[in-house]
Amino acid sequence: MTVLHVTDLAVRYASGVRAVRNVSLAAGAGEVLGVVGASGSGKTALALAVMGLLPDDARVTGSVRLRGTELLGRSDAELSKVRGKDLAMIFQDPLSALTPVRTVGDQIAETVRVHSRVSRAAARARAVELLDLVGIPSAARRVRAYPHELSGGMRQRVMIATAIANDPAVIVADEPTTALDATVQAQVLDVLRVAREATGAAIVLITHDPGVVAGFADRVMVLQEGRAVEAGPVERVLHRPGTPYTRELLRSVAPAWRSPTHTGGRTAVLEVDALVRHHVLRKGPLGLRRGEPVRAVDGIGFTIREGETLALVGESGCGKTTALMEILRLARPQGGGISLFGRDTATLRAGDRKALRRDVQVVFQDPFASLNPRMRVAAILAEPLTAHGVPKPRAKARVRELIELVGLDPAHADRYPHALSGGQRQRVGIARALALEPRLLLLDEPVAALDVTARADVIAVLERLRERLGMACLLVTHDIDVVHRLADRIAVMYAGRIVEAGPVDDVCGAPAHPYTRALLDAVPVADPHLERRRPRIVLRGDPPDPASPPAGCRFRSRCPRYATLTAAEGVLCEEHEPESRPVQAGHMVACHHPHAKDGDTHRHGYPVRCS
Repeated sequence: MTVLHVTDLAVRYASGVRAVRNVSLAAGAGEVLGVVGASGSGKTALALAVMGLLPDDARVTGSVRLRGTELLGRSDAELSKVRGKDLAMIFQDPLSALTPVRTVGDQIAETVRVHSRVSRAAARARAVELLDLVGIPSAARRVRAYPHELSGGMRQRVMIATAIANDPAVIVADEPTTALDATVQAQVLDVLRVAREATGAAIVLITHDPGVVAGFADRVMVLQEGRAVEAGPVERVLHRPGTPYTRELLRSVAPAWRSPTHTGGRTAVLEVDALVRHHVLRKGPLGLRRGEPVRAVDGIGFTIREGETLALVGESGCGKTTALMEILRLARPQGGGISLFGRDTATLRAGDRKALRRDVQVVFQDPFASLNPRMRVAAILAEPLTAHGVPKPRAKARVRELIELVGLDPAHADRYPHALSGGQRQRVGIARALALEPRLLLLDEPVAALDVTARADVIAVLERLRERLGMACLLVTHDIDVVHRLADRIAVMYAGRIVEAGPVDDVCGAPAHPYTRALLDAVPVADPHLERRRPRIVLRGDPPDPASPPAGCRFRSRCPRYATLTAAEGVLCEEHEPESRPVQAGHMVACHHPHAKDGDTHRHGYPVRCS
């Protein structure tokens, strides 16, 4: 039975922008409709129009019927009786959607009491029940937590619990997994499956990633510039796309591999040895330290040689970015050692440090936050040049070279960052990092905030530049597909430690650590048959508290292999932290019970290249 019927929906803003152009769709009870498209295609405008949440300057025409009742044209007071009860929405950013000064339990209970005549105690009990349903451990305790006390994945589970509180007929999920790492994304999609089974609701899943809908949606609609250019069963659309735009979206998420760089005999550019970075939780009176330190980075080591790219991979909070920032400081580390171009950073003087910064540059995750909004692109690119004494005529010529190098139009030089797209802003960030021709480039989640098409464009730019300039790179990411395209070697981090490292072919082709296997399994594949049938390991729970990691193996609380061990075998995991040991030449793993190399060319259905 069709519960949501949208006909000829159009959205036009006062500025004249036509965000949605005569889109029609239908969703039945228990059905998942995926709405796919790049940023700016009209996906979110469509969702907000269905919910009646567009700003006053937006003009909406067409028809939105919920169980046969027309919603367009109704007052906000009338829609408030429907929203949260029969029609619910899961927003993209749970931190901004949740009230920061109220506990998550109070916010869920409020949703229940607004639409049902129940006591506070009953609403509170319902909140605990819902948190338990969406897989939040210790729900009776977590119900008293504030949003900032929860991880990103936990906050999104709270949003799902709020959405299903009153058993809605339709749930609109607007990019519910954007900016989450792959393992958390897999968990959130599993929770959405539970929500659909528990409520029988139709789900309209909005995303820019065809891989997300491949394993979850029944039907898919592709939006381009506000128009529905293709629609149908997910198997047909993703296997036999009928438009060039859909084919381009699918190409953007298709796994691709680069040929590994052979670095034997090349000089080491960066050497990290037993690096430690612990953060003190808080300070008391007179500066006395209290509480256990947060073990963000707890004794990691690796080497990067000329022309080589090492990917540092893991879930959010594992310590990847902390390690990168410690390297970028060019100072004495808290513990261990860092050597750049053969020089120990602990011995550098201020003048040496400034000179060395010329050879070490960084591309940050969020280009909008890292670019000065009051400077034009040309000034942004010229700033590092003038700071290091490059004459103005040469700096001006270099700016033109950089704009051409990263594939921007010369006209972009006179624009401010807000006048550029996300992909264009990231290209500016890359150009700024390359201005001084560095020998080592640090990349901190360079495509995490981009949609699949912009992401593919930026990866192509980085691929081309890396081959052309021959730089050494340290790539921090949670995206395995980015690793395939850019990296020669991979180091997998968990709870501040490196648990597996080696050539990308070896680690991804035959992962020895169960955590690495779970990371690979969490990556969605834009093939419905493969995505729905491949066996996989889904991690449960969250990483351990970095202020008090468990004794022995830090991964054992989530390890599916540990659960199958005998009591005698498990003692090793419980009492001794695993040391890194070789699986084969260059491939190391820190696990007491590693998986044996199986030689598969398709590991759990995820395509990998074996040399």
